[in-house]
Amino acid sequence: MYYNGKADPLSEHLFNIEGTKWRPLRAQISPTFSSGKLKSMFSTVLDCGNELGEQIEKLRISKGYMNIREMGAHYTTNVIGACFFDLKCNCFENPNNELRRHNRTFFKNGIEKAMRIFALRSFPSLCKLMGVLVIDKEITDFYAKAVKEIFDHRESSEIKKKDFLQLLIDLKNGTNNKRQLLTLQQAAGQCLLFFVAGFETSSLAMSYVFYEIGQDQKMQDKLREEVRRAIKKYDGKITYDGIMEMTYMTQVFTEALRKYPIVPTLERVTVKDYKIPGEDVIIEKGTKVLISVQGIHHDPDYYPDPQKFDPERFSPENKRALHPCAFLTFGEGPRNCPGIRFGVMQTKVAMAIMLKDYRYTVNPKSLNMKLTNKSQLLAPDGEVLINIEKIN
Repeated sequence: MYYNGKADPLSEHLFNIEGTKWRPLRAQISPTFSSGKLKSMFSTVLDCGNELGEQIEKLRISKGYMNIREMGAHYTTNVIGACFFDLKCNCFENPNNELRRHNRTFFKNGIEKAMRIFALRSFPSLCKLMGVLVIDKEITDFYAKAVKEIFDHRESSEIKKKDFLQLLIDLKNGTNNKRQLLTLQQAAGQCLLFFVAGFETSSLAMSYVFYEIGQDQKMQDKLREEVRRAIKKYDGKITYDGIMEMTYMTQVFTEALRKYPIVPTLERVTVKDYKIPGEDVIIEKGTKVLISVQGIHHDPDYYPDPQKFDPERFSPENKRALHPCAFLTFGEGPRNCPGIRFGVMQTKVAMAIMLKDYRYTVNPKSLNMKLTNKSQLLAPDGEVLINIEKIN
């Protein structure tokens, strides 16, 4: 997608940049999400999950319900801050802290922003010439300043950790590659990307999961039984292995992302001429191609009765029969989402903690949830209120 490295260096991140710039950076960042790294992060994710559990109990006592979208956003911001940036965000205690406020602003929509996005997509060369910004200057300044302070502190104190920040510092200093792959501002751009891509997508996924299981108690009970079995198997604890073994939870989570694909359209650019098989049509090199994820996910040829929420679509046997590109929530091919497994892990941890001791129903105010047409992501129009009931 459009970026402007000169006027807006934080826009020059992994999601936007093309081939020759993208490939070496992707190769360096991908190992951040290896199985070993995920296991090392698990205890931190679990700590954030336990804070979520405490907050849910407080809301049960004080209100009897919660806004699952907001709770999910606080939780995922805490997780990403702790796991990738060594930050204690404390979003439950301070929901309007500076980081949460800027992340919320990033997804805020309005006429001016809509017109700017239209211009960036329709006239990229002209916008680059005019120095049109992709990201609001306030957000750019905040991330650039924060990352510089963190980098300066670590380098001056000679602090070295095996985390995402250290990876970015090494890429900036050319430590492992003998050449600089990132400037300081480009490193700040990767930080911005991982925060905004990680917190909002997972919190929306949680919203859709609990909206659906809040209307189907049999499905919710089946999920809870699976969670409790895994906890019992591992000596009464939520563990990495236990989370990975929760197959029905994976089915429910995947079906939520099938019915509600958070990024409803993928954008790609062809790198060579391509003739569509069986058609007299050639897509020329350099053509932007829009792929309707929402269209594919609601195509009855792939998913019969597509409006029905049915986790059995993704049972092991049914999943094997699906076309490999019939599920595109995380993209597909070399430019798919590098953080798939992390996003799934943090969401499943939250779901396990939330389900083991509580039952949920959809609050009457949110029963007829509508989706907004004023967001780049597939998002609910307003709050998603979920009632909380404690169970034995």
